[in-house]
Amino acid sequence: MGKVRILSDSTCDLTKAQIEKHEIGIIPLCIIMDDKSYYDGLEVTPSEIFAWSNKNKTTPKTSAPGIEKVIEILKPYKERGEEVIYIGISEDMSTTCNVIRLAADEIEYEDKVHVINSMNLSTGIGLQVLRAADMAEAGKSAEEIVTAIEEARVDVRASFVIDTLVFLSRGGRCSSVTALLASTLKIKPRIAVTMGKMGVSKKYHGNFGKSLLRYVHDMEEDLLAADPTRVFVTHSEMDDPALIREIVDYLKELNHFKEVCTSDAGCVISSHCGPNCLGVLFYAK
Repeated sequence: MGKVRILSDSTCDLTKAQIEKHEIGIIPLCIIMDDKSYYDGLEVTPSEIFAWSNKNKTTPKTSAPGIEKVIEILKPYKERGEEVIYIGISEDMSTTCNVIRLAADEIEYEDKVHVINSMNLSTGIGLQVLRAADMAEAGKSAEEIVTAIEEARVDVRASFVIDTLVFLSRGGRCSSVTALLASTLKIKPRIAVTMGKMGVSKKYHGNFGKSLLRYVHDMEEDLLAADPTRVFVTHSEMDDPALIREIVDYLKELNHFKEVCTSDAGCVISSHCGPNCLGVLFYAK
């Protein structure tokens, strides 16, 4: 049995250390600014996106990678005779999963490339990628891994609290009137991913720091009943890094999780949510 390799895309928001430790392949999505395309995480950073967005009063467009880029990434795996499991961003949000299928078919590798729709984004994908990597390292077959990941993907709990609706408004995901009203009333929405789609699950009122603390305390019962392997605190560019430490400390004090991981949101996620966005993501048992 050949080695099983795990691939994902740049929206999984895993850390460089995690990617290197588990030898995870990353396929970059594209960020389009001023009619020029940049690879997420390779050619552009969230800070550059925020600066461009504030200057132009709009958000960049994002797109799936080109098939040529995916073929370039897949070919070495084929040449080594390895089986590949790709876990990608929700198909309700991107066509990336289908591009992977087309690329595998193009190089006659489709029988060895297994594509999983994570039905999620950010480290909601990353959790699934790390679980798959753990299984691959334990010697599980591709079929066993695919079955386990697909069965458990509905158990991923992914949500974020955002400080401002400005970036969602610029991208056409909410109206400017809604964004202005939210700012005036100091509403901090909680965005949750359910069955591959994003929606507002709750609204907090007040400053961002207090809203974040209410957000994590609201989840305490679910956190204590969660799979204890790992939990993620994933965030875009934060004005106050102390808030990240406070959330991490709270999660550690629960004495439930073996790993409390922190990661930065990549360009695709950041371009939609803007700075000052933080989420706690985990598997329910």
